[in-house]
Amino acid sequence: MAVEREIALLRDRRHEVVEYRLDNRAIGEMGVISAGLQSLWSREAEQKVERLVREHRPQVMHVHNSFPLASPAVFWAAKRARVATFQTLHNFRLLCPQAMLVREGKMCEDCLGRFPLPGVVRGCYRGSRPQTAAAPATVSLHRAIGTYWHKVDRYVALNEFCRRKFIEGGLPSRKIMIKPNFAPLGAAHADDQRQGALFVGHLYPEKGHRRLGACTRGRAVASTRSDRRGPGNKPFGASSRSRAGWQAADVVGAAMRRASCLVLPSLWYENFPMVVIEAFASGLPVVASRIGGLAEVIEEGVTGLLFEPGNAAELVQRLRWIEANPESARLMGARARQTYEHRYTAAKNYERLMQIYTAACEENERPSRQVREPAYEV
Repeated sequence: MAVEREIALLRDRRHEVVEYRLDNRAIGEMGVISAGLQSLWSREAEQKVERLVREHRPQVMHVHNSFPLASPAVFWAAKRARVATFQTLHNFRLLCPQAMLVREGKMCEDCLGRFPLPGVVRGCYRGSRPQTAAAPATVSLHRAIGTYWHKVDRYVALNEFCRRKFIEGGLPSRKIMIKPNFAPLGAAHADDQRQGALFVGHLYPEKGHRRLGACTRGRAVASTRSDRRGPGNKPFGASSRSRAGWQAADVVGAAMRRASCLVLPSLWYENFPMVVIEAFASGLPVVASRIGGLAEVIEEGVTGLLFEPGNAAELVQRLRWIEANPESARLMGARARQTYEHRYTAAKNYERLMQIYTAACEENERPSRQVREPAYEV
């Protein structure tokens, strides 16, 4: 969803955008060795980018995900044509084979800043050691040949927390800039009588919905998903009063304008959930785990409430406070809407995106400087 919104944002402002997309479902038709080699260096993707550059002569190549089918070879193709390059860091793939810094439902940083041998041994990606090895092999190769330091002009982290993690993992700090996600300007109107807690997200263990179900008896909780259907999108009812499966975006938006709070009981370092911005745009306060980027985006007592990840008793306490203090909750919702208007609108995002594009172009025009990249910690 973030990618589609960014493309629409640029096209609405009369920028030409040429898309090159690959579908990772094609991996199922490839052998493990073939898929692994392609993730290291895809000659097909490299040649495709070379043709697109010759035909359209872009100023910037913006990469959202090169793993596994495109591979970092696309950066080399763009730089040979002197095109500025940058990548949005939507997950922690460059630091963790599993991409989320999670293992068995708990945070794990065993591979951070070092060769991710623990992740390979454990088969953290899809329970497969061969498939898990593809990401570390790709990252190690392109660290060794300087791709991440010399062929990418700028990186985009979604918040300061994520930026710090990528610096810990070895990316050059001067190249990492911050730009959050955004949501289109939605209606500020909300129902006068808000009630019920709302959960919106995939039903994966790291989202913490099981803990939510154990502590919300007697409160209406709906499980919805606002964009794509996925393997985790089964109906979830924390109580018998309300439950739902996949829902369209307009239905989710209407639910946000009726609810008293959005609940995010995540157990992992959420980068920047789109649902938080959508809640803010709807004037909806957020009750979330005090973890990762969530603790940075949600201001305690101002735009929502925080609790320790996995602490059901503290979550119950926060939900009871929302229920017992509807006027204060509505005030937090109003401040959430103000925060949205100040930071997360399309106009604000476009302004920041242009700043980053300009920085990438300026970096691209500088004489090449050979800076030694730090090695993995042993």
